[in-house]
Amino acid sequence: MESLITRLRESGFKIPATVSTPYINTIPVEKEPPYPGDREIERRVKSYIRWNAMAMVVKANRIHHGIGGHISTYASCATLYEVAFNHFFRGGDGDAPADMVYFQGHASPGNYARAYLEWRIDAKLLHHFRQELAEGGGLPSYPHPYLMSDFWQFPSVSMGLAPIMSIYQARFMRYLKARGLLGGEEPRVWCFAGDGEMDEPEATGSLSLAARENLDNLIWVVNCNLQRLDGPVRGNGKIIQELEAIFRGAGWNVIKVIWGSNWEPLLESNKRELLIKRMEEAVDGDYQKYSVEPGSYTRRHFFGKYPELSELANNLTDDQIHKLLRGGHDPKKVYAAYDAAVKHKGAPTVILAKTVKGYGLGEAGEGRNVTHQQKQLNERELREFRTRFDVPIKDEEVVEAPFYRPARDSVETKYLLERRRSLGGFLPKRRQAERLKVPLDAFGEFLKESGHLEASTTMFFVRMLSKLLRDPEIGRRIVPIIPDEARTFGMDALFRQVGIFSPKGQLYEPVDRETLLYYQEAVDGQILEEGITEAGSMCSFIAAGTTYADLGFYTIPFYIFYSMFGFQRVGDLIWAAGDIKAKGFLLGGTAGRTTLNGEGLQHQDGHSHILASTIPTLLTYDPAFAYEIAVIIRDGLRRMYQEGEEVFYYLTLYNENYPMPAMPEGAEEGILKGLYKFRQGKDDKNHKAHILGSGPLLRETLRAQEILAERYEVSADVWSATSYKLLRGEALQAKRWTMLHPISPPKRSYLETVLEKEHGVFVAVSDYMKIVPDQIAPWVPGGLTALGTDGFGRSDTRSRLRRYFEVDAEMTVIATLYALSQKGAVSPEVVEKALKDLNVDPEKAHPFYL
Repeated sequence: MESLITRLRESGFKIPATVSTPYINTIPVEKEPPYPGDREIERRVKSYIRWNAMAMVVKANRIHHGIGGHISTYASCATLYEVAFNHFFRGGDGDAPADMVYFQGHASPGNYARAYLEWRIDAKLLHHFRQELAEGGGLPSYPHPYLMSDFWQFPSVSMGLAPIMSIYQARFMRYLKARGLLGGEEPRVWCFAGDGEMDEPEATGSLSLAARENLDNLIWVVNCNLQRLDGPVRGNGKIIQELEAIFRGAGWNVIKVIWGSNWEPLLESNKRELLIKRMEEAVDGDYQKYSVEPGSYTRRHFFGKYPELSELANNLTDDQIHKLLRGGHDPKKVYAAYDAAVKHKGAPTVILAKTVKGYGLGEAGEGRNVTHQQKQLNERELREFRTRFDVPIKDEEVVEAPFYRPARDSVETKYLLERRRSLGGFLPKRRQAERLKVPLDAFGEFLKESGHLEASTTMFFVRMLSKLLRDPEIGRRIVPIIPDEARTFGMDALFRQVGIFSPKGQLYEPVDRETLLYYQEAVDGQILEEGITEAGSMCSFIAAGTTYADLGFYTIPFYIFYSMFGFQRVGDLIWAAGDIKAKGFLLGGTAGRTTLNGEGLQHQDGHSHILASTIPTLLTYDPAFAYEIAVIIRDGLRRMYQEGEEVFYYLTLYNENYPMPAMPEGAEEGILKGLYKFRQGKDDKNHKAHILGSGPLLRETLRAQEILAERYEVSADVWSATSYKLLRGEALQAKRWTMLHPISPPKRSYLETVLEKEHGVFVAVSDYMKIVPDQIAPWVPGGLTALGTDGFGRSDTRSRLRRYFEVDAEMTVIATLYALSQKGAVSPEVVEKALKDLNVDPEKAHPFYL
């Protein structure tokens, strides 16, 4: 048929694409492999896990009403998990790395319940589900590696992130193999997601990458229980058919697991075609209704539409009709799908498994719209659950919902542990990596004056990166990541130096082949040129930043991007990077609301440092000079890869060219802690001030220093403020310690110590919003006057933008004189005169409101 359709299309006939197949299982019965396990033991184990997962949530909410938790998600995907745990998930206890599994976040009680049966965690932790601060600790609500760093591999509960992360994780495995960093058998990447989750743009936005790069090491399992939090995913349609079309159209191998084994006699009857027709006519809202009503309802409304189907159903009791199984609850069907998926070559596989949300909860929530919010079961419901799944708990004990675990020497425990041993160990589980020897002496040239060379901080960073790429110790481990902006950042020289990764190499001759810096793709290329996708680029950063935990060795990602399109666009993924303890460097290029001239409102970043300040483990810097960048990156390499600290970095880089000074003596500590005195003011003046500058606007503060000295008898010291976030964080720590130790001598932060002997007024100016320097205002002697770029950007020159946003040298002078007038050091008339002298319009509208 496919051959015929191809010929018809070639002949000019308009034949629609075949992206959907009948609403039946993809794998016919005769093609199903024998099930290799002991079905009865596996059923019992699965039942005990179901019970414990449910009991965990019920107990927590009995003691702490409203603490939450989810029963229904794991109830729907228990079979999907257990078949994989018993027969497919490979552990990492041997020579090969473990499979990477993105578990469905809301099903976490099932993971904990299985770990309990594996004797990995004890009952005390189950009793403290969602009570992490309880005495002795507890279990986090969802998969959070930051909170259970020896257990969870991937954070997966923010809807849509796990699917896109899994794609780039699988692609990064291919990158590592091509680069010779990963040998032997590659791990499979599994992603379990919900059908409702597929509506998130991140979930399906990168499907074509997985197909284009033939990622047959990637398997998705979409738990199609037909329900979102509030109601049906597609009540008036069919989510499985819709997803099949999307995935097939993108080039994926699609396996549908819709009907269980007890549908086979019906589908093998002479009414097969009519039955399939009826299956396709019924919409998901109908199927949801069938799952909550008795068999008599299904007999009347599903089979009863056609007399022939009514006759077919006459051989079944109402109870048998009600128990007609969906494919995702049938271990035999699920095993056949997984077996086909792991054997498929040339493309990623998605398994669309139809299930019932809240399966086994009965009237307490099976298939009902409220089931996602179900937290409690009464005694009758607990008894029914116990009986349905044959859990050996006595009648008088059921009401307490006790946890059940077979003895260590029981048949069930031995079987469960033997299965995991044969597959290589437990999952999920994180690994440890050996520390790296970092070339701390590689940055010397960048600590010196640049002489007549004028260049941006971006260009000096690129020179540092180029040098690190040539380092014999860590060069091959560096992963440059770019979302189609290499030429913008001056990184095109790296095209020739290390090449752009492409699994197909370069099958064409690039149009710029005759130039020095032509676009060079290579099978073993080192640059990940991701195209126009910050989300995909961030996923590559996360994959590269966590090889130490997944594979046992370090890679070092440097991800450079338009700073405006970083935190603002993919903040959720950067938060996930903190949760997963990713390590590496985020570089916000073309930074600054006035330094990026000409681009305008959508491109000019004046707030990424505010967004970055929300992530606890992210060290943020806004450097002005090449030597500051060199010191920060050198220390970051040392802390993350030599000392093993679980942090990552964000540096803003600019595109304004100017000469780079040499590093002042003794400045290194202040660079790393966030503040140091760059240039002392003249001592022969009547008044004293301190101006804190960041990024290129430090040069405006130097110009302001000259104006203040020459015209207004003010001696202004200029300070370089490299990190307000770090200054604030340490100051808060000191303040907290002092508050909690009231009779001990107070602790003083670095900020307080470095400023305690200074007198005069303090003014801060940066290319970011005023709230950035305002973070340290409570600890600045006499208060802080902040200047910043609050408001929407504009397309214009740097000088006009800096006057518009009131951050140029002249406005810095006005702010300094005004602060002095507020202290009574100069008269208001001096400020008034300065406004006229410096041509500053006092009636100009505030840029924040324009």
